[in-house]
Amino acid sequence: MKNITSPACSPNPNERERLYNIVDGLEVGVSVTANPYRLKLDDLFQMAARINKKRGFLFVSKLLGKHIPVRPSLSLGAGALLGCLYAERELGLRNAASAEEVRLAFESEEQADLLYRKLMERKIHLDEPTLFIGFAETATALGHSVFDAFEGNVTFMHTTRERIDDLVSEIDFEEEHSHAVAHRCYVRDPGIFRGASKIVLVDDEITTGKTALNIIRELHGKFGKTDYVVASLLDWRSQADRKRFVELENELGVRIRCLALVEGSISVNGSPLEERAGAGREFGTQSSVHINRHDISSFFAHLDTEGEGYADEERSVPYLMHTGRFGMNARNGEELDRELGSAAEYLLSRRSGERILCLGTGEFMYIPMRIAELMGDGTYIQSTTRSPIHPLRKEEYAVSSAYRYDSVDGEDVANYMYNIHPGQYDEIFVFVEREYDLKNGESFERELARIGIPIVHLVFFGKQNERRVTE
Repeated sequence: MKNITSPACSPNPNERERLYNIVDGLEVGVSVTANPYRLKLDDLFQMAARINKKRGFLFVSKLLGKHIPVRPSLSLGAGALLGCLYAERELGLRNAASAEEVRLAFESEEQADLLYRKLMERKIHLDEPTLFIGFAETATALGHSVFDAFEGNVTFMHTTRERIDDLVSEIDFEEEHSHAVAHRCYVRDPGIFRGASKIVLVDDEITTGKTALNIIRELHGKFGKTDYVVASLLDWRSQADRKRFVELENELGVRIRCLALVEGSISVNGSPLEERAGAGREFGTQSSVHINRHDISSFFAHLDTEGEGYADEERSVPYLMHTGRFGMNARNGEELDRELGSAAEYLLSRRSGERILCLGTGEFMYIPMRIAELMGDGTYIQSTTRSPIHPLRKEEYAVSSAYRYDSVDGEDVANYMYNIHPGQYDEIFVFVEREYDLKNGESFERELARIGIPIVHLVFFGKQNERRVTE
C-alpha cells in the first residue's frame, strides 16, 4: 500500500524504539510493544507539530487518507484489516488476510487493491448485535470501513462536530486534547444504541484513551451498555492510561478491550515552535480556476433535516442518508454500494487526467473515498481538515505545505488542505456533502488557484430546493 510522499529511511518491521525529532525543541520517543502484522512504522505514519497548546504533536497517518494523499484501497483496506483483527481477537476467527499478504500490500498498489477486494468478498458475519462508532473528524471513514468488513447484525454511526438544530443528540462527550472538543451523536433511531449488545469504538490513534472513556461513561449512563471494544490503528497509552481503563471497568461494571495494528508507549520532550506566518505554504502564481460543477444528488438518498449554516428555508439542503452520521445497518450499506457505483460511473466519464486527486471535506470522507476507489488507476484520496498543523519542509516531517481557507459550509471555522503541490495532479475532484455556496467558497477557490491544478471538478450532493446546479 504505497502513498505518494517520500518514504522515510528506516523500514525495519522489527523496530522497537524510535526517536522523532519533530521540530527544534519537540521530540517524541516511540516504544513498540505489539505489532501483530510486523508492519513498518514508516508505512504507518509520520510526525508533525500541532498548533495546539493541549498537545503539541501529531501522528500523521499514512493510512487514513486525511492529511497525506494515499491510494483509496489503502485507507479502505486498513479499516477492513482492523475489522479482521477484531474478528480474530474477539471471535476467534481465522484472519482472512495473512501477515505476508498485508506486507505485500504495502509494497504495491496492485496488491493493495487485490487485498481490499478480497476482504470485501469475504465479509465477516456477525450474529451478535454489534454497533461500530467512528470518531469525528479524522476516523469517520476508518470507522465506516471497519463496519463495512462485516455483514449480519451490525450497525454503524459516526460522531459529528456539526450542530443539527432540528435533531437531538443522544450522546454528547468531549475529546479533551482536540482543537474542537465537542462530539455529538445524532441518530434517526435511538434503538441503534439500545439494541447493541457490543459497541466497538473506532479511532485512528489512541494517546491517552480519554475520548473513549468519556463516550463509554455516557453510553453506560444513558443506555446501560456494558461490553466495549476500542479499535485503533495506533495505541500509545501509558501504564497510567491503561490503569484508568481498568478503574472505569471496576467503577461501572463494564468490560473494555483494546486492539490496534501497533501498540506501544510514547515519551514527549519539549514544546512546539510558535506558529510562523506562511511557513511551508505554497505561494505560486495565482491563476484563475475554472470549476466544473457536478450535482450528483439524484444518485443518493437524503435525510430531511437541516444543519447550521442554512437557516434560510429557500436554501434548505438536506444531509445524505447513508454517511453514517445518522446511523445505518448492513442493508443500508448495500444501498450505499449501489448509489456509489452509479455516482462513480458518472464521474469517471468526466475524468480526463492520468493523475487525479479526490478531496473529501471535513467529516465527509468515506463516500469520496469509495468513489475514488472506483475511478481507476492514478487516483489518490485525502480530505480537508479543521486541524491546524505547522507546515515545514524537512525530511521525514509529515506536512510540507498548507493552505488555509474559510469553511465552505458557512461556519466561522478555518479549514486546511495539506501536502498538495503545484504540478502534482492533472485534475482534482472536490466533494462537498451539501450545498456549495459561491460566496462561502471564495477563499477556498483562491487557495485552489494557488495550487494550480489545471482542472477542478466541484462535486456536491446537496439536494437543493432552489438554485439546483448541474454541469
